[in-house]
Amino acid sequence: MKRITMKDIPEAERPYEKCLQSGPEELSDAELLSIIIRTGSKEDSSLELAQKILALNYPREGILGLLHLSMPELMSVKGIGRVKGAQLLCIGELSKRIWKRAALAQSVSFKNPIDIVNYYVEDMRHMEQEQIRVMLLNTKGVLMKDVMISQGTVNASVVSPREIFIEALKYHAVTLVLIHNHPSGDPTPSREDIALTHRIKEAGELIGIRLLDHIIIGDNTYISLKERGII
Repeated sequence: MKRITMKDIPEAERPYEKCLQSGPEELSDAELLSIIIRTGSKEDSSLELAQKILALNYPREGILGLLHLSMPELMSVKGIGRVKGAQLLCIGELSKRIWKRAALAQSVSFKNPIDIVNYYVEDMRHMEQEQIRVMLLNTKGVLMKDVMISQGTVNASVVSPREIFIEALKYHAVTLVLIHNHPSGDPTPSREDIALTHRIKEAGELIGIRLLDHIIIGDNTYISLKERGII
């Protein structure tokens, strides 16, 4: 059976020409990816490669699954080598950074839980493991430093307040916020989450650095332990 190439597709329907004619917003996810990939393989056109990459995302919905794919998974598609794989990984990272910078531009001062969630949600809701971070803020609620303090299952016994407050004192932080994700998508705090919150809060009170909140991010949802009255 003769393989269908891009040249066999009517010019107006080819992704690159379609983009120039109608704009990128008119392209499907597969067409957008095919322009990034640029060239196909001996067996598949760039559009067919893009469709196979999107199929790797199942059961995740749509192009969001691209944020979860690793280099080995991308290279499992015949025709995707290290160069194309790196390009696709960078597209995912670029999209997260654009979202994060846009959220920061709109909300420089982190005084409300939703401001914090908007800043972190695109990074953290796609993670496969739990990660806990600490935000170090000045008197105006502006972020001075973001520090990852744990990755994996969050356990109060392995998170060291000492490390957190060494960083806080180094940057002259006045307040701090704990934030972490639940890969299950359910942000309901566990007993360990609550124990960690109390441990950090009590340690901060001793040295005059107040814990403002502990926010848990799920899938398009979050819980603020301050709003729940736990802090």
